[in-house]
Amino acid sequence: MSATTGPVPPGRTPARPEEGPEAGGGPVAAGRPARYRAVFAVPEFRAVFAAHLLSSLGVVVCEIALSLLVFRRTESPLLSALTFALGLLPYVLGGTLLSAVADRYPARRVLVVCDLLCALAAAGMVLPGTPVAVLLVLRCLIAAVAPVFAGTRAATLGDILGEGDLFVLGRSVIRIVNQSAQLVGFGVGGLLVAVVTPGAVLALTAVTFLGSALLLRLGTRARPARDGGGAAAGRGALLGASLGGVRRLLADRRVRALLLLTWLPPAFVVVPEALLVPYADLLGAGPGGAGLLMCSMPIGAVVAESLVGSLLGPRARSRLTFPMGVFAVLPSLGFAAQPSLGWAVLLLVLTGTGISYNFGVDRWFVAAVPEELLGQGMTVVQAGRMTAMGLAMGAAGLAAEYAPLRAVMPAAGVLGVLCVLAVIREVRRTAGRDRRPGPLSETEN
Repeated sequence: MSATTGPVPPGRTPARPEEGPEAGGGPVAAGRPARYRAVFAVPEFRAVFAAHLLSSLGVVVCEIALSLLVFRRTESPLLSALTFALGLLPYVLGGTLLSAVADRYPARRVLVVCDLLCALAAAGMVLPGTPVAVLLVLRCLIAAVAPVFAGTRAATLGDILGEGDLFVLGRSVIRIVNQSAQLVGFGVGGLLVAVVTPGAVLALTAVTFLGSALLLRLGTRARPARDGGGAAAGRGALLGASLGGVRRLLADRRVRALLLLTWLPPAFVVVPEALLVPYADLLGAGPGGAGLLMCSMPIGAVVAESLVGSLLGPRARSRLTFPMGVFAVLPSLGFAAQPSLGWAVLLLVLTGTGISYNFGVDRWFVAAVPEELLGQGMTVVQAGRMTAMGLAMGAAGLAAEYAPLRAVMPAAGVLGVLCVLAVIREVRRTAGRDRRPGPLSETEN
């Protein structure tokens, strides 16, 4: 919905896919699919976008600086690597035990508080003499807050943009920022730590979180909590509400199928990504080759996301969901031939294009989840995805200890195709069970 003045009721405006605000606040012309320009025409979304860009770059730069700081203090590769692993592992705790926060409290307050907590954690890392154990705990705090922040922000996009195609495109922009932040963040972070101390970089990270909090506080509107009566009515502690909400989501067959569809393709996609450093060593490509391989998948994701969102209408995007969900895991099969550096880059770029399957899943998931659980549902989506990816990375590393890379990487592709096809079958079976059925539902049949 457009940004207007006056009180805002809880919930989302049930916008049709072809509707949405433009620069002047009017609807997009009927029959014309929305484009990214219409999304950026919404002032509140611009604030969310800028805040997300700042915080995403801050997280990536924080990981680089903290890893280097820990290594300089301990000279331990294990502890240095843990700084990256701890960016994934706490997701399951924050996303499960704190998920009700996204719906029980006003969204703007949750987002600002999350950013402030991350800023405090980053500032704590800068303090001289902070023990390594405390540094890792502070990194865990940022990671535990992340799924709550991401879920609340995703639900807020529904308030800002409505349930239609603008919401889908808004989510697409967030994914583009995520992928771009990896490319830019690693480059900028590497340059910064070469010029200034890791402590100075971490201080800059704290500033990015503060900037994000300020943008969200001043650039978005106060809205009541979706489950506004939850806390006041005394329906149990936050932990109980979080676990109860997760049980409700998983008990719904339709929601459960869509959750699996959001989790499984990324889990199998990251298997070759997790093994790129040893694969580059196998090819004799050196650090430069490893860096090129690691950039390939985000490049494919950004290009595909941008093209699909810009050139295709909502129905065409939804029809891509199942084919691209399967295609995302297929390029892994090519590693059975132990391709050269150039061919491996191509396979990874093709893998990255599979991210475009999310357009349809986002729309269907919002339609399937009860209004009062939307924030919690989006939190569970993010927590489950990151946890699945972390577990898959660990499993890939373990498998590579006992089997050659040319066997482990394509094996993930074979298993991924079978699992994704099974989930797609379940999603098709549950079609028509949405609580808010939309005009794109027939694309699942």
